[in-house]
Amino acid sequence: MKKLINQVDRVVRESLEGEALAFPHLVKLNEDPLFLYRADAPRPKVALISGGGSGHEPLHGGYVGRGMLDAACPGEVFTSPVPDQMVEAGKKVHGGKGILFIVKNYTGDVMNFEMAQELLEAEGIPVKSVLVADDVAVENSLYTAGRRGVGGTVFVERIAGAAAEKGADLEEVARIAEKVSQGSRSMGMALSSCTVPAKGSPTFELGDDEMEIGIGIHGEPGRERMKLKSADEITEMLARPVMEDLGLRRGEKVIAMVNGMGGTPLMELFIVYRKLHQILEAEGIAIARSLVGNYITSLEMQGASITLLRADEELLQLWDEPVHTPALRWGV
Repeated sequence: MKKLINQVDRVVRESLEGEALAFPHLVKLNEDPLFLYRADAPRPKVALISGGGSGHEPLHGGYVGRGMLDAACPGEVFTSPVPDQMVEAGKKVHGGKGILFIVKNYTGDVMNFEMAQELLEAEGIPVKSVLVADDVAVENSLYTAGRRGVGGTVFVERIAGAAAEKGADLEEVARIAEKVSQGSRSMGMALSSCTVPAKGSPTFELGDDEMEIGIGIHGEPGRERMKLKSADEITEMLARPVMEDLGLRRGEKVIAMVNGMGGTPLMELFIVYRKLHQILEAEGIAIARSLVGNYITSLEMQGASITLLRADEELLQLWDEPVHTPALRWGV
């Protein structure tokens, strides 16, 4: 295992310390319990909090700031955060308008966020939760009951964050978040495994001429392992199930994300986006907005995922609102 780390048990903390030092105008680090929060928190708005296992950067800490999250609660690598983190983060960033939890559909995340919600509500703080379960690859996996929460999380955090920033109340922010969650679908693939620092060896093995379609962000099994195919063929295998699950029709618009899993060059991601654009254009579906890059990763895994969100004018207007976080910035 070759990694730019010091001590295995300090990886997450030192990474977050580095982010807080790099972006002091955007984020601050709470040392105990560990979480990142907006430097200008609390704000007089609905507070958005998300979190999950580390190793998926820039998710979630990279999305703390104006127009997205108010706090991000990190677990250890591929391990859920604990309720104390969400409770203390909630108290830190609550600005009197309530809190929305954005929860990826992994068993530990769901359980711990539910406990945190109950504890905060017991203290008189209103909390709502939205579950993200956008992965069309498999219905159940090692970490989930139901579909996994993956790339759609970025869209939920961005668009719900914009609604909160504009002053929408808790009911409205939750409605927007649910709309985005329900309208997002994703599918990913891997060319290689990744190595969790605490384990020190690859999560799974892939032959030099193999790939896995439908892989999860923790290295969970996908739909099928097969011989390596061309970028255009792989893009077809990812895009078609996403389009079919959404039931996209000619004349509709989408927000599209071609996401790298951590170890894939941007050059290759643009090749995937090129083919995705061709596929959608041929079906009469317009890409209204797009992201290409590393937005929800799996450490150093080579691979990519495609996320599509059915977009209407309401969602597009919110998408275009100013955002300023360590990982996303426009309109400011």
